[in-house]
Amino acid sequence: MRHERHYSLEQANAALEWVGERLERLRSAHARLTDEEARTALGEASPQNGGGEPGTVVSRGFLGLQATLRELQEMEIVLRDLDRGLIDFPAVREGEEIYLCWEEGEDEVGFWHELDAGHAGRQPL
Repeated sequence: MRHERHYSLEQANAALEWVGERLERLRSAHARLTDEEARTALGEASPQNGGGEPGTVVSRGFLGLQATLRELQEMEIVLRDLDRGLIDFPAVREGEEIYLCWEEGEDEVGFWHELDAGHAGRQPL
C-alpha cells in the first residue's frame, strides 16, 4: 500500500469543505508568487534590502503555498491539478488501494480510479 491513511466515501465527502478552503489558499498564494508587478519590482530591487515590499509579497506567497501543501500532505490528500481543483483521496476498494476522485464543482465524490490510471481512468462509484 502506498498510503497509510485511507478514506471512506463518507470521510472524503465530509472533507470537501476543508479541501475547498485549502484550494482557495493555494490559489491566493500562487497568485502572489506569479504577480508580475511584484516579480518585476523584485528583479529591480536592491540586493541590500532583500527586495523590500515585492520580496515580502513573493515570500508570503511561497510560504503560504508551502504551508497549505503540507496540510494536504499530512492528511494524505493528493492535489493533482490546482487550476481544475482535482483531488484524490486514498481509499481501499475490494481489498485494493484506489483513489476516490473529486473535481471542484462536483457536489460530492462520485468517481474512483486505480492508483496509476489518473483522471482519464475515472469510473463512477
